[in-house]
Amino acid sequence: MANPYPISRRHFVAAGAGLVVGPMLLSIDDGAEAHIRSTAGGPLPPGLFTLGVASGDPLPDAVVIWTRLAPQPLAGGGMPERAVAVHWEVAEDERFRRIRQRGVAVAHPKLGHSVHVDVRGLRPDSVYHYRFRAGSEISPVGRTRTAPAAHARPRQLRFAFASCQDYQAGLYTAHHHLAQEDLAFVAFLGDYIYENTPNPAAFRVHEGTGEPITLAQYRNRHAQYRTDPDLQSSHAAFPWIVTFDDHEVDNNWADEIPQDPDLQSPEAFRARRAAAFQAYYEHMPLRREATPRGLDMRLYRRLRFGGLASVHVLDTRQYRSDQAATIEEANDPALSMTGAEQERWLVRGLRESGSTWNVLANQVMWASNDRRAGPEKVYDLDNWDGYRVQRRRLLEFFGSGQVDNPVVITGDRHCTWVCDLKPDFDDPASPVVGAEITGTSITSGGNADPVPFHNTYDPIMAESPHWKYIDNQRGYVVCDVTRERMLSSLRLVDTVRAPDSTVRTAAQFLVEAGRPGISVVNRG
Repeated sequence: MANPYPISRRHFVAAGAGLVVGPMLLSIDDGAEAHIRSTAGGPLPPGLFTLGVASGDPLPDAVVIWTRLAPQPLAGGGMPERAVAVHWEVAEDERFRRIRQRGVAVAHPKLGHSVHVDVRGLRPDSVYHYRFRAGSEISPVGRTRTAPAAHARPRQLRFAFASCQDYQAGLYTAHHHLAQEDLAFVAFLGDYIYENTPNPAAFRVHEGTGEPITLAQYRNRHAQYRTDPDLQSSHAAFPWIVTFDDHEVDNNWADEIPQDPDLQSPEAFRARRAAAFQAYYEHMPLRREATPRGLDMRLYRRLRFGGLASVHVLDTRQYRSDQAATIEEANDPALSMTGAEQERWLVRGLRESGSTWNVLANQVMWASNDRRAGPEKVYDLDNWDGYRVQRRRLLEFFGSGQVDNPVVITGDRHCTWVCDLKPDFDDPASPVVGAEITGTSITSGGNADPVPFHNTYDPIMAESPHWKYIDNQRGYVVCDVTRERMLSSLRLVDTVRAPDSTVRTAAQFLVEAGRPGISVVNRG
C-alpha cells in the first residue's frame, strides 16, 4: 500500500530548527478606554467569584488566566447587564510582592461576564500566582506554570490527565487528590459537564428541570459544576489543557447530527450546539482564538514543552462523520473522525514536532475494543472502531518512521484500558506502532464493582493480546516523562461517596523511547 503521508524535506528542516506549530498569541488587555466605560453603573452585587479561577494552555512566555463573575451562579450569573472592569495581577510569589504583570480586562454580558486574559511576557518554565479584583472583591489566588522554552531540553515533565465528571454520580474526591499532585499541567479530555436531566435519586442532583438547550441553561449547568470546591482547587493548582467530547453538547453527537435526530430538528440542534459551544468557552481557560463563531469553535491545537514533548489536542466531535451502524459500514473509507483538515494538521504536526514524545490528547478509544467473548464481534462504533480506514491510515503513519514515540491519552470509557496500538488489530503479525492509555473517570459510573467487570472483560482480554491492563474504578492518571521513558501511574480513589476518600497508585505503565508499545511494570 502506498504511503499516504510521504516524507518531505520540510520534516527535516523543521525538526532541526525546533519549529513550534501552536496557537497564535493575542493581546492581553482590552485597554484603559474600555476600563473607563465599564466603571459606570453603580455598585456590584456581592459574591462575584463563586466559580473560582483557572489557567490554561501554557506557552513559554504566556498563559491564559480565567474567571467569571457570577454572584448567582445557578440563576444566569446574577450580574447587571453591563460591562465590568476586572483588574488582574500575576506575581512571582503567592503574596504578590513581586508583580510580573497586571492590567484591566472587561467582563462583558455577551460572554456571561467571563474573563480570559492571555498574559504575555512571562519567563519560560516558571511558576506564577494570579488573582482578580472586581469592585471591592478579590478572587481566590491561582497558581500556574509556563512551558519550557522552545529550544530547551528539559530533563522531565510531569502531567496528569482526566475526564468524565458527571456531577450526579458522586463527589469530586479525585480532584481533591489531583490538586495536591506536583504537575506542570492537567489535560482534561472531555465530558466536563453532563447534559443529563436531573435525577432525584442521584447522589447529587443536576440543576434545572431537563437537559440544557439554551445558552442560559448551559451556563447554569457549567456554573453548577464550577461551584464544586474540589474542582475549583484542581483548576487553581495548575494550568489545564482542555478539549470536549459529547456530553458538553449532546450524547454521541456528530458534527451537526444529534443523538436523536427524530426528536431534534437540524435547526434546533444547530442552535443548541452554538449555545453549548459559547457556554463551554465562557467557562474554560482558552485563548480568544477559540471563541465560537456560530457553529464553529477551533479547539484542536498544539502545545510544546521544549524538545521533550508536544501535546496534540484533538477534536473528534465537531468534524466527524455520522457513526456507522454496522462493522461493514465502519470500513467505509469516506468516514472520518477528525475531518480532512484536522487530519492534515495532525499528520504535519506529528511529522514536524521535533519532540522526543508526541502525546495525542484524544477523546474516544483508538484501540480495538471488542465487547463480547467468543467469535462474535461487538463494538461501540462511536469510538475509533467505527472509523477503521482512517484509524489504520494514521496508525500506519505512526509506524512509518516519521513520528517519534506517539502515545495516545484518552477519556470517555469510565474505565482504564492500556493497549498497544497496531494498524490491524485482527492480524497477530501487524506491528506495534504506539501506545494508548485510556484513563478512567473522575466520577462517571459512580463507585464501581470490579468483580462483574472482570468477569465480563477478562475472557475478552484473553482474546485481545493488544490489551495490557483493564480496570473500572474512579481516578486519574499521572505521567512522568523523561527522554528515555514515559511512566504513567493510575491513581484511584476508594470512593466518590464520601469527602474523606483516600488515593492509591493501583498500577504503573511504561513506554520506552524508541520501543513502540506499553507494558505494565507495577500492580499496586
